[in-house]
Amino acid sequence: MSAEEPLFRVVRGVPTAEELAALVGAIVVRSRPAAAPSPVAASAWSRSGRPAATTPVAGPGAWRASGLPR
Repeated sequence: MSAEEPLFRVVRGVPTAEELAALVGAIVVRSRPAAAPSPVAASAWSRSGRPAATTPVAGPGAWRASGLPR
């Protein structure tokens, strides 16, 4: 593609300057990379009562301790 070759061309019809500006604006917006959505923090309502970092440990008394509050 050379420097003088247009990026796009109107094949049919006679668009106004405003219509061409709207087309160029739409092409520019669509060609930008999409921004990553911001992470959504989990609400206190949706989180579990127990922290996820603690994992159950097998061993003597583990079954009984699993029902006790932490």
